[in-house]
Amino acid sequence: MSITTLPTLNATLNTVSAVLLTFGYLHIRRGNRETHQKLMIAALISSALFLTSYLIYHYFVGSVKYPHYDWTRPLYFSILIPHVILAALMTPFILVLVWHAWRQQFEKHRRLARWIFPVWMFVSVSGVIVYLMLYHYK
Repeated sequence: MSITTLPTLNATLNTVSAVLLTFGYLHIRRGNRETHQKLMIAALISSALFLTSYLIYHYFVGSVKYPHYDWTRPLYFSILIPHVILAALMTPFILVLVWHAWRQQFEKHRRLARWIFPVWMFVSVSGVIVYLMLYHYK
């Protein structure tokens, strides 16, 4: 594996996180707490692996500029800017969310999860869109 493969790995990890989050949500809605817990731990691990890979990539490569000056440029930045801001903001909230679940403070966990889940989903999905636009749009 070389440094150039990390963006694809990052997009894959974001996709995996989004799928795990979706199934975790569906299982808790059905009352299957044990499966929900396993899926959400897997989503947390996938997101942590993404963050590690992302930081390694950008440590070596630096910032990657969007190369297109067409109609997609404002679209790209309208996705990228909230993606970056929300990704930075949600990380400590996810840790608090996990802490509440770990301590079996499920009412606090549920109240916070109502806000964090859609943000986490947005960050995961928008990360894949940013990747596709940056590396695969011609």
